[in-house]
Amino acid sequence: MDFKSISGGQETLCIKVNKVYDWVTRQADVPLIAFTGTDSLLDIGFDCPSGVTPTPGGAGDPCAFLGGNLTVECFPTDEEGNPIDPLAPGAILCQEIPQPEGRASGQFQLPDGSTVTLQKVKVLKKGFIVVRVSNAAGLSCTSDPIPWAVSEKFFLCAPPGTFLQCEITDFECDANIICRQVGITPGVFEFQQLDISINLCQNVQMEAMVKLEITADFCQPRPDMPFVCPPLAFPPQCPTVFPGPGPTPTGM
Repeated sequence: MDFKSISGGQETLCIKVNKVYDWVTRQADVPLIAFTGTDSLLDIGFDCPSGVTPTPGGAGDPCAFLGGNLTVECFPTDEEGNPIDPLAPGAILCQEIPQPEGRASGQFQLPDGSTVTLQKVKVLKKGFIVVRVSNAAGLSCTSDPIPWAVSEKFFLCAPPGTFLQCEITDFECDANIICRQVGITPGVFEFQQLDISINLCQNVQMEAMVKLEITADFCQPRPDMPFVCPPLAFPPQCPTVFPGPGPTPTGM
């Protein structure tokens, strides 16, 4: 929008805003989530199609239900297993981990040789994902919501009074399942392992509410765009036929 300043309206103002003390971006890699052996199927909680008799892997064995040639996908959800947008504010928990003695300070050398005092900030990120395993016939098994978490350590300009502001800017989840053939019977498979890797990108800022004195102009809104009704459009006519005299009959 093109806001215009009010002529002669400049004055000293006191405004209340969030000041950014430090700001970094970083990729976070969640430690690999691995489930091994049929005993771990209870922790995954796969819900598979009913009416199919599973093989020795158990009632929640996707390899037994679906066969050995499977596709796997995983996606972020809430605690109830409902899909979410991981980039939406608050969709993924990201908060500072309080330290009993407060944020420890340390001296760090900058590339130009000078030193700066920074504080150690511990950050926790956590959420849930669901894994869906499918076969070529369109049948699928869906897991319970699986929790994940990762904690990180940052050295930031974070003096007392500042608070953490965290934003997730990218989220990627990959899963891989391993099925093994049972005995020599073709087409009979059993769950062996499920591996899940999660990577995300983040903006981490330390902020504090401050009051600033600035000299500025007042502004006024731009002129509104006038609404003009479009001209009426009529279909093309055939003036030689109508409303004219029309063609002269022949052969009559």
